[in-house]
Amino acid sequence: MAGKKHGVAILAFGSIDSLDDMEPYLKNILRGKPLPPGIVEGTRKKYKIIGGSPLRKITEAQAEAIEAALREKGDDSKVYVGMRFWKPYIKDICAEMIADGVEVASVLVMSPFNTPAATGGYEEDFRLALKELGGSIKLDFIGNWHINPYFVDIIVKRIRDSLAGFDSPDDALVIFSNHSLSIEALEGDVYEFQIDQSIAAVTDRVKIDFRKGFQSKGKSLMGWIGPKVEEVIDEAHKLGKKGVIVVPLGFASDHVETLYDIDILFKKKAEELGLVYKRTASLNTEPQFIEMLAKILKVNNERLAS
Repeated sequence: MAGKKHGVAILAFGSIDSLDDMEPYLKNILRGKPLPPGIVEGTRKKYKIIGGSPLRKITEAQAEAIEAALREKGDDSKVYVGMRFWKPYIKDICAEMIADGVEVASVLVMSPFNTPAATGGYEEDFRLALKELGGSIKLDFIGNWHINPYFVDIIVKRIRDSLAGFDSPDDALVIFSNHSLSIEALEGDVYEFQIDQSIAAVTDRVKIDFRKGFQSKGKSLMGWIGPKVEEVIDEAHKLGKKGVIVVPLGFASDHVETLYDIDILFKKKAEELGLVYKRTASLNTEPQFIEMLAKILKVNNERLAS
């Protein structure tokens, strides 16, 4: 691609390579705050049950697929992978990009919902790392793909496939699951608005009985947004539904939130209530998802490199 030397950065939360890394990993997430009692062993247990988180491998596979798709479109931008809370850290890829002579970069946080409360920390960490390293790369953070037709198509198809196992669509309650955030962090933020936009775009295409739910909440004096997915599963039972379909709407890759919370905890909860339990697959390296991101990035790269 002509013009300034361009790069693409793909950012994700981060996951450990070994269970021995759990304590420093959690300390990174809590930013130096004291670890709550039992959190290390409790989280380690979850990782053992799911056989470790595949997040880093999936993110690297996503990056490779995006880079290949960009090449096919005549864009030779190198795609870098950085993690916020574990290796390779955002600062590591900043150093690599500077060494490679990158002048402008499109940055993609692997979350459909890009708002200050949800993903602003990634941007802050990236800019701070650049400043500490003396880099002058012009960054442009990609957002607003939560209502992209490709994204909506994928979600709609997966819901329809899951509904096929029921006699009637009304037999199932579809639950759109997203990461909970603290109420104090969300003041003035559009996180829930973006979630509602995505759900509206999907439910315009497929007629379903649905609710939104939240999971993986932390601790905050003011509390975290809800309702919890478990509470929505209870509601499905009270409504006389035959089953539930959980859609991991806010998760672009499988991680402990999907493989443990959704696949184990929520499944157990539903089946104890006598409900049929289904969940739609995560985006991961779904070809249509990769093609969507590559198209978005190519347009952005051309704009930045001109």
